[in-house]
Amino acid sequence: MSTSQNATSSSAASLSSGSVPGAVGDYLQRILTARVYDVAIESPLESAKNLSARLSNAVWLKREDQQPVFSFKIRGAYNKMARLTEDERRRGVICASAGNHAQGVALASRRLGCPAFVVMPATSPQLKVKAVRALGGEVVLHGDSYTDAYRRALELQAERGLTFVHPFDDPDVIAGQGTVAMEILRQHQHPIDAVFVSIGGGGLISGVAAYIKAVRPEIKIVGVQTVDSDAMIRSIEAGKRVELSEVGLFSDGTAVKQVGEETLRLTRALVDDFVRVDTDAVCAAIKDVFEDTRSILEPAGALGVAGLKQYAERHGLRDRTLVAITCGANMNFDRLRFVAERAEVGEEREALFAVTIPEERGSFRRLCELIGPRSVTEFNYRISDAAEAHVFVGLAVTGREEARRLASDFAAHGFATVDLTDDELSKEHVRHMVGGRSPLARDERLYRFDFPERPGALMRFLSSMHPHWNISLFHYRNQAADYGRVLIGLQIPDGEMVEFQQFLDGLAYPYADESTNPVYRLFLR
Repeated sequence: MSTSQNATSSSAASLSSGSVPGAVGDYLQRILTARVYDVAIESPLESAKNLSARLSNAVWLKREDQQPVFSFKIRGAYNKMARLTEDERRRGVICASAGNHAQGVALASRRLGCPAFVVMPATSPQLKVKAVRALGGEVVLHGDSYTDAYRRALELQAERGLTFVHPFDDPDVIAGQGTVAMEILRQHQHPIDAVFVSIGGGGLISGVAAYIKAVRPEIKIVGVQTVDSDAMIRSIEAGKRVELSEVGLFSDGTAVKQVGEETLRLTRALVDDFVRVDTDAVCAAIKDVFEDTRSILEPAGALGVAGLKQYAERHGLRDRTLVAITCGANMNFDRLRFVAERAEVGEEREALFAVTIPEERGSFRRLCELIGPRSVTEFNYRISDAAEAHVFVGLAVTGREEARRLASDFAAHGFATVDLTDDELSKEHVRHMVGGRSPLARDERLYRFDFPERPGALMRFLSSMHPHWNISLFHYRNQAADYGRVLIGLQIPDGEMVEFQQFLDGLAYPYADESTNPVYRLFLR
């Protein structure tokens, strides 16, 4: 198993010969007779034209994010609940969920007329909590993960005599999710090389694999998990269920500490391969889907796309037909800023560097000349040392190889450089913290500028400045807008203020003198 490469092959490789374990044979009938279409739609299978062109493969998206609750979970929940007795429905149901299964249960309970109690982790996005309540579900918030919520739900089930609707480890739930695969094969009757499926507890991939391996066993099934919530992959490797002590919460829909017994059995028997992806790759996948569909997936919903991209690159796939299930779109709006910031790194289209330059006049300009016309995504600097200056800079690149060449070029011109592209501290915190007070900045003046945002504009702005004017502070972030915004501290000799004013007037850029701003005085002066 090549887990060090973020992928691992299962013992299911023999399935390519067309064999289907007898232990899962009854799932085909369960899926064919599943009751899902009272509440679910047959979601479209759409070509991702931009992504297909970039990857040189035919990429298709199974749009489960378009379901009434913006997730595939309604299928399994309704199929389970539709098969309950009248007495079971009257007493009510309970479930544990990070959000999407909860919405499925709540919608199904409304349609079937039975009470629904939902235990959700306290870390669940408010978007999902509000959606469950809006559908009539009674929400109980407990714990930090699905497993914590699950244990509390079992306690409440016993106390109140409710029927438990498991989000993944139940044959009826698995069969309901398997209808996704039934639709894919009906919608695309030409050859398919692989289907990529996100994994939390394993319900979706179990159902999808059970149907596809019974009908078209030559199609590869590839499971995708995040590097910090990979309970299924670890369980496959160990040959038994493994419980994680902690799970990452960015992809909250797949933040499961322990997979199900039945889902592990099916996944181990039927799934051909696995991929682990990191947060940056998921953010990049969200952006990819947006560019092709103008829809915004939640992190768990984009795992299949992230895994497809990584798998295609790692295995050098070309001219293949690849399907990713986009399984959820319950995205909190306030997460979009984080996604946008990390997407470029995930696509390997942004590189971050810490560059040390001598604290002498002209060195800042020389660095700008090395950067040249490249698009700058971030540029942060605060004077702090009489001998050296440390600049945090983000640059648009075409890939990691260009980033390495840039670092070498900086070093060759006497600028010590550290590549921070893969440094989590830098991406998460330091890039937002460059600044602070400095005793060397006592005579600086602070200005805000707006300038047209186009390649090279920032560097031209810097290059037009007089080399005798010392830059003591600089902050810029690309906001993907028509105008860029720069905050700059300058130390200008008293005798050159007239020339400086002429420079400002000649720029014809909107600007504001912020030297007396109380925020500047409190935090930077």
